[in-house]
Amino acid sequence: MSCGEPHETDCSEVLDHLYEYLDQEMPDGDCAKFKEHFDECSPCFEKYGLEREVKKLVKRCCGHDDVPSDLRAKVMGRIEVIRQGQGQGPGEGDTAQGEELRSASGEDTRPAAGKETVDAVGSEDDKNPA
Repeated sequence: MSCGEPHETDCSEVLDHLYEYLDQEMPDGDCAKFKEHFDECSPCFEKYGLEREVKKLVKRCCGHDDVPSDLRAKVMGRIEVIRQGQGQGPGEGDTAQGEELRSASGEDTRPAAGKETVDAVGSEDDKNPA
């Protein structure tokens, strides 16, 4: 999308980083450039307004789900295990909270020594369901 007018910050760059702007995850200087662009470019401003409203709607409709306390405890326990293991060699520190590192089916979810962890609480299979 482009309005066809020249801007200091190109429309494609603004739209590529729109969510960073919406989530206030960019440096102040970049935010100022984006605000200036929105003031000059009505198509990008429309897109910004639409995405802002979608975020508000999602927050209003989906932001009230309570997280089960046992899940929170498991995630926090896993984060602590990872933090404690940061200065240790492979395989050391994996067993600090063994019970909290089991899936609902009882399967051990600790990473094998020397194997990189996909994320703090999941596995590659969690990200690519069949």
